[in-house]
Amino acid sequence: QVQLVESGGGLVQPGGSLRLSCAASGSIFRVSTMGWYRQAPGKQRDLVASITFSSSTTYADSVKGRFTISRDNAKNMLYLQMNSLKPEDTAVYYCNADIYYQGGYRHGNYWGQGTQVTVSS
Repeated sequence: QVQLVESGGGLVQPGGSLRLSCAASGSIFRVSTMGWYRQAPGKQRDLVASITFSSSTTYADSVKGRFTISRDNAKNMLYLQMNSLKPEDTAVYYCNADIYYQGGYRHGNYWGQGTQVTVSS
């Protein structure tokens, strides 16, 4: 019924930038809070940034001032602009969203498949 698909990951040198995108599709009535999480090998999945429908944002301390989360409600899209990337930002990045569908009568929390971000020289 509902699907999240990330794109934009890749290999970048320290100090470089990447922009991640996440597209929500399906019988969507409304996408509520959305977020980006990341998981490095051997570590738990942690919140990077989140954004409400009205675009209130929160960030992990480790990315404040370097990453910017944004969304396009008309297109059901989520973005993460990542600047001044560091090797410790290397991880699989996942999109997450709370979605109301089937006319708003049903609700679920969904994850994308993840996109790899590698920061290395």
